[in-house]
Order: sequence, then C-alpha cells, then structure tokens
Amino acid sequence: MNTSQYDLLYRVYNEFDTDTLREYQDFVDLFPAVDSPVALDRWNDASEDLAAMKSEIADAIPDGEMYAEIAARVDRDSAFTAIDLYTKYDRGVNALVLDVDETLRSAGSTDNEIPRDTLHVLGEFHEAGVPIVICTGQTLENVKGFTIQGLGNEIVHSGALSIVYETGSGVFTPGHGADTKQLLYEGLDTEIQDVFDYLRTNVLSSAPENVRRCCHLQGNEFNVTLKPNFETGSDRAESVIDTALVYLIDLLGSAVSDDDRASSWARAYYADADPEIQAVLKEANGVSDVAPASIPEGIRSTFERIDVAYYHADAAEISSLELNKTAGVETALSVLDIDDPFVAVIGDSKSDLRVMRAARDGGWGIAAAPEHASDDVLTHVRETDGLVFDRGRAATMLRTIFVMNLLADEIH
Repeated sequence: MNTSQYDLLYRVYNEFDTDTLREYQDFVDLFPAVDSPVALDRWNDASEDLAAMKSEIADAIPDGEMYAEIAARVDRDSAFTAIDLYTKYDRGVNALVLDVDETLRSAGSTDNEIPRDTLHVLGEFHEAGVPIVICTGQTLENVKGFTIQGLGNEIVHSGALSIVYETGSGVFTPGHGADTKQLLYEGLDTEIQDVFDYLRTNVLSSAPENVRRCCHLQGNEFNVTLKPNFETGSDRAESVIDTALVYLIDLLGSAVSDDDRASSWARAYYADADPEIQAVLKEANGVSDVAPASIPEGIRSTFERIDVAYYHADAAEISSLELNKTAGVETALSVLDIDDPFVAVIGDSKSDLRVMRAARDGGWGIAAAPEHASDDVLTHVRETDGLVFDRGRAATMLRTIFVMNLLADEIH
C-alpha cells in the first residue's frame, strides 16, 4: 500500500461530511419495510442525498467511488484500521468464521437477536462472494433456524454458507451433495465414543435433584451440554451451572474408570487444566487433594482427549478435543473449495481461541473479539491486530473487514 492511499483517506475524512454520509447510508440500508407513502418518500429523498454526497467525493479525488464507499461504511479510525490490515497482510479475507452467542448477538445488549445492521453487512459479504462459516456450540437445528430467519433461505442454501455445530462435532454445508453433512464424531475411536455413550445415558438420570430440575440437556448429536432453566447470566443460572459443572466432571471420571478414585482424578486434572474450573471447584469445596501428576497414565491420556468447558451462568459441557471448532472450520473450508484461505475469525470463547491461534500459526487468518470476551481471547487479539469491538457491535468490525476487502480488490 503506497503513501498516496493513506493521503486520500485523510482527504476524504478531512474535506467531506462523512458523519452525515454514514447516517444516510445506514438509513437507506436499514430502513424497515413499511407500507407508507410518506416513509417511502423519505427513503427516496435520503437515497438521492446519499448518491449526491458519494458523487461529490467520486468527482474530487482519484478512485473516488471506492473511497466514497469506504467513508459511507466506517468512521475515520475504522478506515485506517482497515488500510493498516491490508498493508500488513496484502490481501483481503476470503471467508468469515463467526461465533454467534455473545459475538454476533448478545443477551446483554441485543436482546439475544442478531441486529439488523449485522445481518445487512453479512448480506453484503455474501453478495461480494465471500463465504460465511457459522461456528458455534449450538445444535444444528437451532443454528439453521436463526440463520434462515436472519439471512434468508437464499443465502443459507446458496452453497456459500457452512455451519460448524456443537463446537466441531459436525459440519453442515447445504448445496454440496454428499458432502453437505459431515458427521465428524463418527471418526472417533471406540474408546471415546463409549465414554460419550455412557455420559449421554446417565447425565440426567444420575444427576442430583437440583441439576435434574433446574437444568436441561441441550439436544446435541454428540456433545453433552447442560443448560440452565433460568435466564442466562442470572444468579440462579450461575448457581445451577456451577453445580452442574462439578457433577459433570465427576460423571466423566466414572465414564473413564470404575475406580473409586476416578472422580477425584477428574477434578484434579480439569482444575489443573483450567483456572475457571478450578475456581468453581474451590467455591463448591470440591477441589481434589490428588496431585495431578499422580493420575494414572492411562486415565490421564483419556482426559487429555476430552474437553470440559465452563461458560459462566450459561452452560457446562463435555466434548471431544479431537472435534474442536478448528477441525470443523478446516472441514467447512474444504467443502466450500477454499484452497488458500485467509479468514476473519470473530468469537469470544476459548473454543474460538483455538481457531484464532490455528489461523495465526498457519498464516490463514486474522482474529477479532468483543470487549467482553474471555481474558485469553482478548490477550490474543490485542497481541495480534487489536481488533476488539464493543458489546453487540459486531457490525462495526465486519464493516472494517469489508473495507479491507474493498482496498484489496482495488489493488488486485
């Protein structure tokens, strides 16, 4: 990227009323469908004003049409973030990898709905030919429901959208024939499949009464996930999920070994592996006095293949480490025929962090996260490109990445 392109951005934001330009663009893009002649006249007037302002920029500077589109989408800071990203990587992204809960939507600020501006930007990426990979711990049916509702059947069944569900247990890519649904858990060996069969069989029947009455089992194909019957983030949800986490760890110990010490081994192993889990066990007076190094090698090797995840006041989950989001994303990119991926990974949890690290280490992507993401995620993002956005404002980051792509297309 040469200096003149930075100079042109400075000119646009210094010489033109870009704040008003973005207001018009947002109004035109997000105007609700209403059957009102007065409202339609207002939209037409705004569209004409928007076109006039873009034309003024287009006529004033070289490559003005592109810079007008940039200024209509992002503020000055985001524009320079985008040009810095393009300067650093010398390419745009050719796929989006997106977590959903507390990333695209937030219980705290978006009423757990994907905002209209976020959906609009995703539609623009689709029109620009950039595939979308939804990457979540949720069940396939849940994800299909809100993606169809939000993005529409046309995008979901376009062949350019893939769903990595249950944290990588399966991949669903409509429109790809025999490759449409990939059941990655079928590739696990018998030992691990037997552990999960035991967990699914006993998880509710063996649960303590408060867990059985106050939690429900998420309808997964493979993972074992307990969710609270209370509002996510509430004190009651926190209490029952903390109890459920301790119970699941003990149950996992029983699934791996019939030794009386199995639960203590499981508590010791997972407390040592995850500070959040250790804190929950301490609060419940459930910390094992077993030294992690004393866990029998065979038991430890099985634990090393199984993940216990704790989502504060939201869920407690057991999954296979061999079926993580990274494996799911790699499968999705293969089905989508993206041979040389450079993706934008946007998420908030440690399962997303694995994909972010894989993308960084392999040179096939960048990472972004909301400000309330886990500490490890925020540390990674800030140490790479600093792409942190406000809660519920994924659209802001998506627009920045879209501008990065506009600049890349201009060069190439």
